[in-house]
Amino acid sequence: MKCEYNDGMKVNYSGSLRVTKGDEVNLYIAEDFIPANVKGFLSKAESEHSCEELGKIAKIVTATVGSKVCIHE
Repeated sequence: MKCEYNDGMKVNYSGSLRVTKGDEVNLYIAEDFIPANVKGFLSKAESEHSCEELGKIAKIVTATVGSKVCIHE
């Protein structure tokens, strides 16, 4: 699921999570490294086709782990 927001943020969740926003945010977390509780919220937002919820989750994840992060194998 891909969503774009008025503030320039872009979120792509397809198992892995990618969040970008100009030069401010560049976050990537591979599917295997997303905590189960967060993955549950992401999957729920995806199944409901809710860009609003996906954006909220992306902002929380970015605030928690940082704005320039790459977590993968």
